[in-house]
Amino acid sequence: MTALLRRRRSAMPGFGLTLGLTLTMLSLIVLMPIGALLWKGAAFGPAAMWEVIDRPRVWAALFLSFRLSAAAAAFNLLFGVLLAWVLVRYRFAGRRLVDAAVDLPFALPTAVAGIALTTLYAPNGPFGALAATIGWRIAYTHWGIFLALVFVGLPFVVRTVQPVLETMDRELEEASATLGAGRWRTIRRVIFPMLLPAALTGFALSLARAVGEYGSVIFIAGNIPLRTEIAPLLIVIQLEEFNYDAAAAIGIAMLAISFTLLLAINLVQIWSRRRIGDV
Repeated sequence: MTALLRRRRSAMPGFGLTLGLTLTMLSLIVLMPIGALLWKGAAFGPAAMWEVIDRPRVWAALFLSFRLSAAAAAFNLLFGVLLAWVLVRYRFAGRRLVDAAVDLPFALPTAVAGIALTTLYAPNGPFGALAATIGWRIAYTHWGIFLALVFVGLPFVVRTVQPVLETMDRELEEASATLGAGRWRTIRRVIFPMLLPAALTGFALSLARAVGEYGSVIFIAGNIPLRTEIAPLLIVIQLEEFNYDAAAAIGIAMLAISFTLLLAINLVQIWSRRRIGDV
């Protein structure tokens, strides 16, 4: 009886069962596919993998994908935070409609989004023709890819920052103003540190989404090798040619670069949280 009383019970009933199910699903959905990719690359051999990767076409596709993904994520970070701020702090006609429209990229199939963007921004489209009058071409250029990546990544920043803004205590801003701080100083010293971890999380999610994007990009990119060809398309081309080893090699290269970027972002998040805690 004494042993039963001293037995420590978990606050979560069925902890062992839920932990087992969670680890099982994580293994089936995440760890096993990544492990299979690494196993395929290991069987192919490091030297053969490097021979596949070290080609101008592959480097151009990787550089294009990660460069434009980082640019789109940075754009979404800035304007996503501003959009979340407007949706939380202001009341205006059509606010609920704008708030619902933010989730549209989640529900819209990527192929449909790509076709719609291409129709709008092609040289004979309404926005593309307007841009052509000033000598600016959007579709089938880097600008078109950037636009598609912004479209699919914006909701991640907004939906990550929005709950933080909703729970933020406005009395801190009022206290800062009472103590003589101006608006920009209040934003820089009070609001920005509290939003930084959530904003970086949204940036990381937007970046990860953009790097692996395929459906909404291929229609508006033009897919010209060494110019507008993205890395995911290059992987699909290798698969269609039944060159699975080359596809695995390019996939491992993307995995390594993505892991490095996300690790760096997570380290910045840890630093920002510690800095806020010290303050």
